[in-house]
Amino acid sequence: MLGSRRSPHRSTPHRVTATLATLGLLAAGAALQVTATATEAHAATPHRVLFDNAHAETAGNADWIISTSQPDPLGQDATPSAETDWTGALSSWGVALQKTGAYSLKTLPSGSSITYGGTAATDLSNFDTLVLPEPNVLYTSAEKTAIMNFVKNGGGLFMISDHTGADRNNDGEDAVEILNDLMSNNSVDSTDPFGFAIDSLSIGSDHPSAVSDSADPVLHGSFGTVTKSLIASGTTATLKPADNSSVKGLLYRTGYSGTTGAFFATSTFGSGRVAFWGDSSPVDDGTGQSGNTLYDGWNDTSATNAALALNATAWLAGASGSGGGSTTCTAAQLLGNSGFESGGAAWSATSGVITSSTAEPARTGSYYAWLGGTGTATTDTLSQTVAIPSGCAATLSFHLHVDTAETTTGTAYDTLKVQVLSGSGTVLGTLATYSNLDAASGYTRRSFSLSGWAGQTVTLKFTGTEGSRLQTSFVIDDTALDIA
Repeated sequence: MLGSRRSPHRSTPHRVTATLATLGLLAAGAALQVTATATEAHAATPHRVLFDNAHAETAGNADWIISTSQPDPLGQDATPSAETDWTGALSSWGVALQKTGAYSLKTLPSGSSITYGGTAATDLSNFDTLVLPEPNVLYTSAEKTAIMNFVKNGGGLFMISDHTGADRNNDGEDAVEILNDLMSNNSVDSTDPFGFAIDSLSIGSDHPSAVSDSADPVLHGSFGTVTKSLIASGTTATLKPADNSSVKGLLYRTGYSGTTGAFFATSTFGSGRVAFWGDSSPVDDGTGQSGNTLYDGWNDTSATNAALALNATAWLAGASGSGGGSTTCTAAQLLGNSGFESGGAAWSATSGVITSSTAEPARTGSYYAWLGGTGTATTDTLSQTVAIPSGCAATLSFHLHVDTAETTTGTAYDTLKVQVLSGSGTVLGTLATYSNLDAASGYTRRSFSLSGWAGQTVTLKFTGTEGSRLQTSFVIDDTALDIA
């Protein structure tokens, strides 16, 4: 249906209905009760982590493997209790995860390729997280496509760099260049997809400090509280929140903050999660294959590197800090008044947005949310705040109908943004932007993973913005935030 909402959408009956919000809040609030029960039992489905060793991770003095038994470290010792039960400079990391019983670990052996959607046992489709520990060989175009699609579709990516010039196999490429190439030269999204670039620096030493954020699951996970890390010849990243608003610096080089000098950072891309660490020394446990000169950053008492690596792995894998136990998620729908049938209850909205006007059709019932549709310069908003339990897979869905009087086939004059905001109103992520170019008959279901914000209280916000001439209506009905 096409037409201005100015008259029907601002009608007196709608305003009366909107006042029902207060009466419906108690009932809606009761429907929001969800229980997430932590147990001491091991996770029924282990978090699957793949460590890459197909890109010269053991060249020179490097020994960035969890075990010499590859792909399965259990071939060296099926029940490791100490870091020396597995051989490799990352064995402490691997053994710590293995001992929880909540992780299934594998290594991509030398001579292999990173794939996604194939039949190999080490294909990324069989894993929740990919660890890239200081690669020293450029990824092929096919590998970069595989990695980016893996993250976009919900995978976790842990990128560990080293200082510029750390070309351990003398092929002309170091980890800084290789990881920047992955982010800036791929077929999926080369427009700064993660919101940061790795700096071409060689920082001799430092003890980067953690930011103050008691709610962050990487800094405050069940593996411990992170206060400091260390640099023993490493680098940092420059953050670009204008390119990806979810990027966040967690530890900074001394004297730096904001967008510069981030030694450890996290971000999201599509439905997946990303972590960056500017040096391999913090995860080096000082033990490995004979002949390597290693540095024991894992056990360095001046930093909390083990907690940082393990909490980050848990967050990337979707465990959200479950550590040695597991979090049982009770399946539920979290949004109050999800179909708008209680008027404005549970929602905050611009006056007139939630309506039963017949000028646009509800998908089900009588009420829906109508943003735009005035044919004048207007901004409408619709939002709801919700707590997503830790350890839960969360999916936002809604049905959207767009109609417009615009005749252009190439210019987005009117837009609808779907965003996730923090409690302070900071945009954590933009899930999608629709426009008059998306006009079509009927409703279309849209869905997005919010698992990256598990353990946080966030605000889901729809913002409709119209230009000054022809109307575009963004009509929303039957929303849901499902957890499982």
